[in-house]
Amino acid sequence: MDYQILEVEHGKPIKMWTAGVPVEDEARAQLMNTARMPFIHSHIAVMPDVHLGKGSTIGSVIPTRGAIIPAAVGVDIGCGMMAACSSLTAADLPDSLHALRAAIERAVPCGRTPPRKGRDVGAWENPPAAVDAAWAELLPGFARITEKYPRLKNTNNRQHLGTLGTGNHFIEVCLDQAERVWFMLHSGSRGVGNAIGSLFITLAQDDMREHIANLPDRDLAYFREGSAHFDDYVEAVGWAQDYARTNRQLMMQAVVAATRSVITKPFTAAVEAVNCHHNYVQRETHFGTELLVTRKGAVSARRGELGIIPGSMGAKSFIVRGLGNAESFCSCSHGAGRSMSRNAAKRRFSVEDQVRATAHVECRKDAAVIDEIPMAYKDIDAVMRAQRELVEIVHTLRQVVCVKG
Repeated sequence: MDYQILEVEHGKPIKMWTAGVPVEDEARAQLMNTARMPFIHSHIAVMPDVHLGKGSTIGSVIPTRGAIIPAAVGVDIGCGMMAACSSLTAADLPDSLHALRAAIERAVPCGRTPPRKGRDVGAWENPPAAVDAAWAELLPGFARITEKYPRLKNTNNRQHLGTLGTGNHFIEVCLDQAERVWFMLHSGSRGVGNAIGSLFITLAQDDMREHIANLPDRDLAYFREGSAHFDDYVEAVGWAQDYARTNRQLMMQAVVAATRSVITKPFTAAVEAVNCHHNYVQRETHFGTELLVTRKGAVSARRGELGIIPGSMGAKSFIVRGLGNAESFCSCSHGAGRSMSRNAAKRRFSVEDQVRATAHVECRKDAAVIDEIPMAYKDIDAVMRAQRELVEIVHTLRQVVCVKG
């Protein structure tokens, strides 16, 4: 048995795949709060990249019956990964990769311009035809949601589709163990997903205003199944997850096209290789019971299912195949997991530290990305060892280009 059990007084047990990986006390306390909610089914599963989050702990799998916690899903609804393997090899890459990074940065809006500082570089001014065509397919669902919640109309929706964002979102060019070139990216439902998540978290807290003082944490406010807000949230979160998946598909197409503008040798790329969420909720059956399973920084790892576990911007990443471990609700980690907060990383490390840690990667090396320095994350090798009963490694990737917002 590769997991430890944390018993919770007046709550369900917590099964933790964290052997050899540090777990902060605050994250344990947060997990225990969630485990005390009355609708948790059987146990909570904790992945080795676990760390403190807002509302619920990142790196946790929360199975519920008859209720749903919007803050457990969070505001980056449908955030996830996409990877595509190309027919290129390392020998096909130019000696200097700066032009390739620049081409990708031109093709995919990334970053964010602060309000009132001019046009947002992270949004489209005039979305390309492919984005408009994809938005047309998403629009009917959005119209149904905004008919009930008009405040969601005035959000970054169409103009954020096919864009990267900020923080830990990234686009990478990687090499696998056979020196094949892969394209990999990480993003979610962008501004509109954030607005949907924030709205329903507030609604859940408003609905429970008479009882919220009795909750272990106000961010554990929930909707009961059968309530109007429950059904509306399930519809809205499902739409945001579709938006996130489409967002990644559009970016991948743009990355491949940008690479073709730099590398003239014809190549193929399996654009649909892997496209998986790691912040989401869906109905699943486990132990013979239909549940609502919230994966807060965790990936579905059913037997034979492919997934992606990225390291930090200077560490390796993995394409994995699920082993279908029932006790983990068929899940695995979504990455290495932070070992310190963004502010702590900015205080502890310098630009010179960032330059040294990413010497082998063509990427930004400035003060604005110090919070993403590899040393701010857990050891990805230790994380992989702790979940060897959850997944098997199919490909090991190392970054050669990394684009950050």
